[in-house]
Amino acid sequence: MQLRLKKIIIYCLGILFLISTENIFAQKNGFTVVIDPGHGGRDPGALGASSKEKDIVLSVGKKLGDLIKNNHREVNVLYTRDTDKFVELNKRAEIANKAKADLYISLHCNALDRRRQSPQGVETFVLGLHRSKDNLDVAKAENSVILYEDDYSTKYQGFNPNEPESYIIFEFMTDQYLQQSVYFASLVQNRLVNSSKRTNRNVRQAGFLVLREVAMPSILVELGYISNTTDERYMKTESGQNSLANSVYLAFKEYKHEYDKKSHVFTNPEQRQTAAASASATTSEYRIQFLTTSRKLTDNSSQLKGLKPVDFYVDGSTYKYTYGQSSDLNEINKMLKTVQAKFKDAFIVEFRNGKRVK
Repeated sequence: MQLRLKKIIIYCLGILFLISTENIFAQKNGFTVVIDPGHGGRDPGALGASSKEKDIVLSVGKKLGDLIKNNHREVNVLYTRDTDKFVELNKRAEIANKAKADLYISLHCNALDRRRQSPQGVETFVLGLHRSKDNLDVAKAENSVILYEDDYSTKYQGFNPNEPESYIIFEFMTDQYLQQSVYFASLVQNRLVNSSKRTNRNVRQAGFLVLREVAMPSILVELGYISNTTDERYMKTESGQNSLANSVYLAFKEYKHEYDKKSHVFTNPEQRQTAAASASATTSEYRIQFLTTSRKLTDNSSQLKGLKPVDFYVDGSTYKYTYGQSSDLNEINKMLKTVQAKFKDAFIVEFRNGKRVK
């Protein structure tokens, strides 16, 4: 066990060195996003009553790619697969790393064993320690794709998706892209909840092999539970797939806007000054929205469940209540857990100049 642990640590340090050196010497040429529809070919992914994960995510992925290409001509869109074919996990990462991509979006559908009652809703994952057994179970299910590969034990340095011991590796990984990944994951999750009206199952961290291997901000989106009748019915439809793709696209659009502001995209010094002033004047502020009512509540209303201090904004004839405020997304993510203990469907919203960004 000690020898294996030592090998794991050495391997992790090697990965970190390769990622950091590649990042330092990479010569960027425009913005590249890699869309990764999970599974494919002989690997169907999770199975619903009348659909397969591999088909749903491929359709949503291609719709997402078309939205990006049609609205952002300066962005290079790559797919790990655009047909029904099997692609090994390390090959998916290799596609992204060779392209020196700026963003990696992996699309999946969740599922529970048919003997258990299935929940519904969307989850967006970033690489990290699995904070709960549920997160570990999702990671195990998605990582089990390597069992379809030849000689997977050698290829992935002895990693076995079914052994909790294998996940020790993630305790030694420090993801330099974690902050950007969490930011993008929150944008995606908020859009899927607000625009596509999906049940919110939050932004989470877990040990996904495919995210471990890529050297860029990356997320893995579980678009819904294919084992849930309502979710499966929605994900099978053209309108449902269009909505899911559009929600992820809107999150991408916002992420790209912030990326452009922070990257020196203007060559004229006067333009840079104008852009800097504009960015300063429109700093984002994040809050946690937890309750919607048709009337204004008193400060001690039982509907607030003791949350203090709270704020609200008016949207049409609706009062929308929020808790906390910070320009630091990591800080507001920590507050989110506290609020969700009282309001499980609470989610993060963004404000600019005092107005909600939708």
